[in-house]
Amino acid sequence: TMKNPVPQAASLLLEKLLLLVHVRPLSAGSGGEPPPAPGYYDTSCFKRGDLLEVPRTLFIHFGIYLGENRVAHLMPDILPAFTGDRRQIQQVVTNKRLILGVITKTASIRVDTVEDFAYGGSILVNHMDRLFQDQVLGSEEAARRAEKLVGATAYSLLWNNCEHFVTYGRYGAPVSFQTDKFCETVKMIIRDQRSVLASVLVGLASIVCLGLAPSTTLPTIFIPFFLWMAG
Repeated sequence: TMKNPVPQAASLLLEKLLLLVHVRPLSAGSGGEPPPAPGYYDTSCFKRGDLLEVPRTLFIHFGIYLGENRVAHLMPDILPAFTGDRRQIQQVVTNKRLILGVITKTASIRVDTVEDFAYGGSILVNHMDRLFQDQVLGSEEAARRAEKLVGATAYSLLWNNCEHFVTYGRYGAPVSFQTDKFCETVKMIIRDQRSVLASVLVGLASIVCLGLAPSTTLPTIFIPFFLWMAG
């Protein structure tokens, strides 16, 4: 039997929304499956100040290795706007916290273990160095730059996401090739205004099929609105 295409379309819309924030989708409400146990990754090959990349299906997440199995990385998160309790903030960022962080443009540069940062994905080390060549800063300077920025920060897809954070730390200039590519894709999409109508229809169909929920309603609202504003 063929699978129902509507839930698949709704899932794709959610993935596109999470693409904007460069993080791995988590299971709603539960905080997602637990990350691999400590020791899953061989950190002996990482050096302080290394730029770590975790490729996903639709995006890449970035961090700066600080040594001793610690990685600094930027994630959208609403919680730092309401509390300074480090124990609460340091818990795994749920979808609700993440999406509210995107909407309110708030984030946190946090320090997690390699396991929590990579969440089972493969890790590339200093893969972007080839693009910057003579601009690579010293490893210790890169790590110190990252450490100074740890804490609550503003979030912006265009100006302050996880890639901007690591390129500033390791190369001295905040750049996001991923965002540039996304914006080019959006420009291509809005040339055909039918894509906006298609997004609305798929979103409405997913709501009818799956009910009102953040995973169906938010993409239905924000994706067409974003395309309309960009046009």
